[in-house]
Amino acid sequence: MRSDNVKKGIPAAPNRSLFYALGYTREELERPLIGVVCSYNEIVPGHMNLDKIAEAVKAGVRAAGGTPVEFPAIAVCDGIAMGHVGMKYSLVTRDLIADSTEAMAMAHQFDGLVMIPNCDKNVPGLLMAAARVNIPTIFCSGGPMLAGRLNDGRRTCLSHMFEAVGGYYAGKLDGAGVEEYEENACPTCGSCSGMYTANSMNCLTEAIGMGLKGNGTIPAVWSARLRLAKHAGMQIMELVKRDIRPRDIMTESAFHNAETVDMALGCSTNTMLHLPAIAHECGIELDQDRSNEISSQTPNLCHLAPAGDTYMEDLEGAGGVHAVMAELDKKGLLDTSVMTCTGKTLGENLAGVVNRNPELIRPIENPYSPDGGIAVLKGNLAPEGCVVKRSAVAPEMMRHEGPARVFNSEEEAIEAIYAGRIAAGDVVVIRYEGPKGGPGMREMLNPTSAICGMGLGESVALITDGRFSGATRGASIGHVCPEAAQGGPIAFVEEGDRIAIDIPACKIELLVDGDTLAARKAAWTCPEPRIKTGYLARYAKLVTSAARGAVLE
Repeated sequence: MRSDNVKKGIPAAPNRSLFYALGYTREELERPLIGVVCSYNEIVPGHMNLDKIAEAVKAGVRAAGGTPVEFPAIAVCDGIAMGHVGMKYSLVTRDLIADSTEAMAMAHQFDGLVMIPNCDKNVPGLLMAAARVNIPTIFCSGGPMLAGRLNDGRRTCLSHMFEAVGGYYAGKLDGAGVEEYEENACPTCGSCSGMYTANSMNCLTEAIGMGLKGNGTIPAVWSARLRLAKHAGMQIMELVKRDIRPRDIMTESAFHNAETVDMALGCSTNTMLHLPAIAHECGIELDQDRSNEISSQTPNLCHLAPAGDTYMEDLEGAGGVHAVMAELDKKGLLDTSVMTCTGKTLGENLAGVVNRNPELIRPIENPYSPDGGIAVLKGNLAPEGCVVKRSAVAPEMMRHEGPARVFNSEEEAIEAIYAGRIAAGDVVVIRYEGPKGGPGMREMLNPTSAICGMGLGESVALITDGRFSGATRGASIGHVCPEAAQGGPIAFVEEGDRIAIDIPACKIELLVDGDTLAARKAAWTCPEPRIKTGYLARYAKLVTSAARGAVLE
């Protein structure tokens, strides 16, 4: 066993003495040591139940003959961090989580790992760590929140809550109306109830083969989640026994499967940052252009919030991610020969899986659209690409041309939106919010929600070198690359310039001639960094383009 390095023989006697100080017995040290990476904390609603998940995982490990050893990972609540400097610290935690987990796993020589994440950057961070450490690993997430209900019985969620703020500033909702959303949008623990980033990544953990069936969809408050955790604890022992490792599972074909499921589900645009970063740790480079190829072949089968009015509990009732994969497999869109954490192939896992609700998971022959939920746009405004959640864009905004309204920070933009200075037809441009320029590539849920809440979601587009929450809907185009701080063309946009967006054609153009753009570039100087000390300053020096997943080099 790998853990023999800290358990066996006279040279390891000092190590054993420290295990004895922890209360471990000689019998426990004879068994494989399984690291249980638990992201429990008291600030993230999606993580407040993870101590219970960890206890269930540890029970499963012990039942199958292992010795569980728990240690923590951090997590940020993107919703609480939204709209202020705290959001600069969200994406950057992905690398802190990966680095610290690698350090713990290598320092203590575990034989296997069970990862217990839930919210936005915690899932990809731990997947990156799993690929990097490459010892047998399985994921058991905390599960999604149930949808809320307003006083009139309508279901609601966090994206409605953010849009309610925009409705208030537009005079469409009073303070009591906002308070009703406050009290009902988030009724239970768990990752927020729509197909936002956390749930997108938890679903893709199933699709890529690192989580058991139901990992992405069983609600946090259901006892089935505890049973899943026990089974994950048991299954890690099988993976250790057979020496099935993350890089045996997360192959190039597995990433192709994950991107295909991403398109079918209509996942968050943040997956376009996280999948390349995870693949990079596996020694695989994902090309954004490939994403459009996959999208062109993959029908969009689901419209969960914010694209529609159904929620994660409904997807679970319909058969979950495996039912979506079963639909995709009908047309041979997945490589079902890949190995998974069950110790079986994906094809074996899909045997007997049925779609229990064809209204929620559209049959492959009757999709919402013939192409996938995410599109990568390119053009002179974004030579390296930018990303939009196509499945959450109103039909009338699939093609749009309008004047640029230019802002150099999220704060400037939100002030203008709340003040009513944005009109139908405008294209809001928010720049210097990219990985380097932010630094940290903030999510822009506040401005996008304000636009929708004020009734402009079908007439105003928003473009940024920052990124968007999975709760964002509308013509919200993020990850513009190169970013403004790197001298990308978005830095040279001026107030009133015309911008043309053609989502079906995957194009975005700044309608300014090349000579004018060249003159603007020659006169441009990069603004001083907003943050010059601490972790964010180091991050800004190391981070790469969003087109590469904002990995560190």
